Amino acid sequence: MQVSEEKQKSMDLAEESRETEWKYPSFIAELFKGNFRWDLIHPYQEQDPEDKKIGDALILKAKEVMLKFIDPDKIDRDYVYPPEAVLEMAKAGFYGMKISKEYGGLGLSQTNYSRIVGFIGTYCQSTATWLSAHQSIGVPQPLKVVGTDAQKKKYLPRLAAGAVSAFALTEPGVGSDPAAMKTTATPSADGSYYLLNGEKLWITNGPDAEILIVMVQTPPKEVKGKMRPQISAFVVDRKDPETAKGFEVAFRCRFMGLHGISNGLLRFKDMKVPAENLVGKTGDGLKIALMTLNTGRLTVPAIAGSASKQAMYYCHDWVNTRIQWGVPIGKHQAVANMTARVAAETFAMEAINWLACGLADKGGIDIRLEAAMAKYFCTESAWRVGDDFMQIRSGRGFESVSSLKDRGDVPMVCERTMRDARVARILEGTTQIMELIIAREALDTHFSLIMPIVDPRANVKKLSKITLLMNAFKFYAVWYPKQWLPTGAPSNARNLNSKNIAHLAYCAKTCRKMARRLFHTMGRYQQKLERKTLILARYVEIGTDIFAMTTSLARADAMLAKDPNNKSVQDVVDLFCNIARKRIENNFRLLSCNHDDLTDKVGKAFMEGELDWMSTDIYRDLPADKA
Repeated sequence: MQVSEEKQKSMDLAEESRETEWKYPSFIAELFKGNFRWDLIHPYQEQDPEDKKIGDALILKAKEVMLKFIDPDKIDRDYVYPPEAVLEMAKAGFYGMKISKEYGGLGLSQTNYSRIVGFIGTYCQSTATWLSAHQSIGVPQPLKVVGTDAQKKKYLPRLAAGAVSAFALTEPGVGSDPAAMKTTATPSADGSYYLLNGEKLWITNGPDAEILIVMVQTPPKEVKGKMRPQISAFVVDRKDPETAKGFEVAFRCRFMGLHGISNGLLRFKDMKVPAENLVGKTGDGLKIALMTLNTGRLTVPAIAGSASKQAMYYCHDWVNTRIQWGVPIGKHQAVANMTARVAAETFAMEAINWLACGLADKGGIDIRLEAAMAKYFCTESAWRVGDDFMQIRSGRGFESVSSLKDRGDVPMVCERTMRDARVARILEGTTQIMELIIAREALDTHFSLIMPIVDPRANVKKLSKITLLMNAFKFYAVWYPKQWLPTGAPSNARNLNSKNIAHLAYCAKTCRKMARRLFHTMGRYQQKLERKTLILARYVEIGTDIFAMTTSLARADAMLAKDPNNKSVQDVVDLFCNIARKRIENNFRLLSCNHDDLTDKVGKAFMEGELDWMSTDIYRDLPADKA
């Protein structure tokens, strides 16, 4: 099956935009290579007590502002976010949490920032989204990473003071395929400005943003004999009179959840942007976007984990007070199964989230994979937790909070939380895109050694190919036998009981099994592996569950070191590890025993209309319907 020219162009662009250098070690990168680097996450990275005090004070401040200016039920009902809430949150400094004090921000640690946004999300996820879109992926983060001193001095003080920002990448016809981007930036004859033309869709904060980062196509350049698209990033300042002339909010979108967010279709028509507003160099746009998301993604798992903790809090009261067949429902095994699963998944989410934040604060660790996995695991787990919570609450879970209030029942937030949380599996990289991103990074060692040899497009000379073969042979002659050597649990997990020590040993052993199976898969499919996305997804799921188990065990060990009498933590982490091990073993089975070919066959039949006989006797309203 040949890859189309357009698809190859997109794949090449994505590959060129990757951060190719691993300056610092990564637990997950090592995990996929069969190296169980327990030392990179143990002892578990915990927040400094003095830093925690700063976060505690700001959480109280956020609570005060929210209770006074934000009514989440009214926002959900009216689809309107109060402008005074934006103003008051800005006055309190919450729009400058990730901006350094040098530019008027609070200069918070990643851990405190995630704690505060997570806390705010348990009260109003729309508010958390305004704040997160502004500084996790909005203008402050790209400027912090690659902005010039002049750009930082000009924009960061305004952003810290509450000038709302947004990140404009997605277009009506373009999601995760930047090579297909239609929005263009054409340089003027004298090079002093660019004219932007095009549309951006689903831009969170976009309709109300004062300052935006906009991704565009600048004129293509010749790379290795081929013309390659150049994705570039510009700061768009709507306070600039010339720029504002070409900016239009064409539509404000409304969604299943997050009814208070500002999101819409933005249109640029000959919008004049000064050349000095280019962020980085031309062609660096996608790389900047990926670098921004490395830590920017950490807010999403923080919100997901906080929502799961809130579900635990509400569940505790409900399973004790709701009586069925003469006993509290929590005593029925079917319900206990769900509450236990909620607790186990929430513990693992917390472990991954706070470890990733702690590593970001500590530095010296490459967290691009840790952040991606935190987003991937926590959003998927939070959805499972939300589903269990709704099932436990039954009819009251499906009923809106305002309805519960109006008829005098306890207003536990459930259905709105699920509506608000569902998008987390889509934004900042869908689950499926996250699987591809993680898989590509996980395969980096093998790709760099093997692909230049087997890929006919690599254009490697015969002599060079011999050198590459020798280098690969030297590496695998040492690496591959090592993956078959027995290994056990690290000796410094002193506070875990025998069951959890056994789980830790399983993680160490299974990481080598995963690494050698991944190598076998590479050998089998070679360059065709990039199209075997279901197989790659299974490896990602295996690696994610090993990571979740390991971080959970590290966190449990740290908690028990402080409080040896906290016996429940042993049981919670034991339960999570048992759940994760079942998923891991199932995914290993599916690597070789699956129905992927049949899935492809039925999927093709669906696309070609061969299954249209199923969709009869329904109301049809699509304009393109030929019936």
